[in-house]
Amino acid sequence: MELSDVSVVVTGGGSGLGAATARELAAAGARVAVLDRTAAPAEAVAAEIAGLAVVADHCDEKAVHSALATAHEQNGPVRVLVNCAGEGAPGRRTAGPRGAYPLDLLRRQLEVNVVGPFNCARLAAQAMTELEPLPTGERGVIVNTSSVNAYDGPLGTVAYSAAKAAVVAMTLPMARDLAQAGIRVCTIAPGNFATPMLTSAPTALLDDLLNWIPFPNRFGSPAEFAALVRHICENPMLNGETIRLDAAVRMAQH
Repeated sequence: MELSDVSVVVTGGGSGLGAATARELAAAGARVAVLDRTAAPAEAVAAEIAGLAVVADHCDEKAVHSALATAHEQNGPVRVLVNCAGEGAPGRRTAGPRGAYPLDLLRRQLEVNVVGPFNCARLAAQAMTELEPLPTGERGVIVNTSSVNAYDGPLGTVAYSAAKAAVVAMTLPMARDLAQAGIRVCTIAPGNFATPMLTSAPTALLDDLLNWIPFPNRFGSPAEFAALVRHICENPMLNGETIRLDAAVRMAQH
């Protein structure tokens, strides 16, 4: 899909991977709506890229429906959705001296990292199905964000890993569901990227994580994630696939 003048919504666009993606797609000529649950960061990124700030909780059906309508009204019919909104979880084993894993933590992970992205994807996809196809036959593109934890989660990450694995599992059936409408779906499973979620971790943990990364032996830049999002949008043969973006890291047990 040619991104010039295309209306795009990036969830979690106020920081980290989402902010970098908003910048990259705006640089490609897209009209970007920066969706975040907090106004200030969304407005800051939107001002930087001459985009639109939209405040919404990505798990809230009415709020997302309204946000998509606003993006449509201000930027034109939305043809690209990039789901970057999500959150990590405190380290906790399934059972042990601290007791059994709290169900509320699992429910929170499923809500924020599975229900939220699916909520945005289903509502955006429904609107895309009603658009006229582009000359390529495409009506839209959806890019979701998983994690390498979906494949090799370390100790204490059972809820987060399960949630991110669910995003991977949704990718192919969602792509198949939407293929007849000309809507492509891909997922990126990033490794260790220099986002606020990662860099706020204790120094000892960051040193351990670096030791697990073969090459390049560093944390990824959000701009590198954003570059892959752009390529997915622009390459029509990418569909139904989850792409690991991780410098060949395989997460250790601990």
